[in-house]
Order: sequence, then C-alpha cells, then structure tokens
Amino acid sequence: MGDYSKLIKRFGAFLTIKISNLFGTLDSRSVGAIAGLAFAIVFTWRVWRSPSGPQRRIPKRQGATSSSSDVSNHSSANVATSGVISSSEDSNAQNVIDEFFQPVKPTLGQIVRQRLSEGRKVTCRLLGVILEETSPEELQKKATVRSSVLEVLLEVTKFCDLYLMERVLDDESEKKVLLALENAGLFTSGGLVKDKVLFCSTENGRTSFVRQLEPDWHIDTNPEISFQLARFIKYQLHVSPTKPERTAINVFNSTTLEQFFGSV
Repeated sequence: MGDYSKLIKRFGAFLTIKISNLFGTLDSRSVGAIAGLAFAIVFTWRVWRSPSGPQRRIPKRQGATSSSSDVSNHSSANVATSGVISSSEDSNAQNVIDEFFQPVKPTLGQIVRQRLSEGRKVTCRLLGVILEETSPEELQKKATVRSSVLEVLLEVTKFCDLYLMERVLDDESEKKVLLALENAGLFTSGGLVKDKVLFCSTENGRTSFVRQLEPDWHIDTNPEISFQLARFIKYQLHVSPTKPERTAINVFNSTTLEQFFGSV
C-alpha cells in the first residue's frame, strides 16, 4: 500500500500542473488531452480498487466437486440398484420358464396304463408276487400280503379286469389267502372280488385257468409256465430275483411287481 500512496501523490501533482496549463491555453489539442487524462484517471482508479490478489474459489470448487461426487455416487448407486433389480427379475423369469418346461412326473396310474400297453385283462399268480410266501406248504401256516404291492394292485384293478390264482394243498389255505386279501382292503378299496380269486391243486391247473381267461397280460414266477403260455398270451411278466435261462420274446422280467411299475 505504501507504493500505491506515493504513486497517487505524484500523479496528483502531475495532474495539477497539467490542468493549470490546459485552462491557460484551451484549444482542440487540450480537449483531447483532457479526455486522455480522464481515461487515465478512471483506469488508475479501477486498478487501485481491484483486489490485491486473485480470488480464491477453492471452497466453491470443492463444493462443486463434492456435489458432482455425490451425484456420481448417487447415479452409480442407482445404476447398481437397477442392475440388481434387473438381475433379480431375469432370475425370476428364468425360474418361471424352467418350471413351465420341467417334465411332469407321471402318476402311478399313468405308469400302470403305459406298462400294460392298454391291456384290459390281467391274470396273476399269488405266491411270490402278491403274497410274501413262496410255496403252497407255507400257505398252510399263514398268508401275508406284501404291503409294497398294494398300491400297484389297486391301480391295476381300477384299469383292468384282474384275476388272482394259486395252487393250494387244502381248503384252509384258501381261507387264509382270502382273509389276507380282505384284511389288506383289496375287496373293498379295489375292484377285486372274491369270485376272481381262483384256486387249483396243480400247476397245470393254473395254466388252464390262464388259457381259458385269455388275458392280455399274465404275471407268474414259474419260468416254465411263462414259456408254455408264450404262444397264447400277448404279454407276460416273469417275477423272480434271477433271470430264467430261457424265455420268450413277449416275456418281461422283473424282480418284483412294484419294481416293474416303478419306472418307465
């Protein structure tokens, strides 16, 4: 500020001399000089009034930067949120599509119909297939229906005309078998009736039953009988833990009746 004060004092003295001279001899040049002086005065005044240093606008810039950062962060957050929502929506849509095109598991009734190839009449041996016992001698002591086969039998009776048959040694064995079937609910829940449970005294008697009934399917555990009936019966199922040495083309093999209907 000391340099500015000296400059102003010297400039004021110079103006005093010039003004006195100008007013003494006023002509066209003097008018131009006066205009130039006026301009110089205004210019000097503006320079003197101007700030001594450059204005600092760092805070504003910081504020602007901070604001820009907030906007950028907010935009990034919106983009990220939109991305998450879009990804979630895409995932939900894909799940709906997958569920729509997922193969529908067939019911047991559908499996039974498919396995039986639309057959309407079925004959089946009792021992080793429906009953846990495997010989006529065992039937003299007791008769037990296999619980795992009940559901399959009920589905078969809904769709087919089912006949059960077995060789027995006495009348008491017949009663035990009928009582076991009745206690299992096959006569009440299913379409099986007692008149369709047939008994005989020989293996050939069972073969005769089958040929007379002419079923679409016959189910047995004796491979010899299955082989003999192959010429007369369209389809047969041989139930046994082991595969027989000889079999016909139209004879299927399975370890259990329910296993045969358990997979397509």
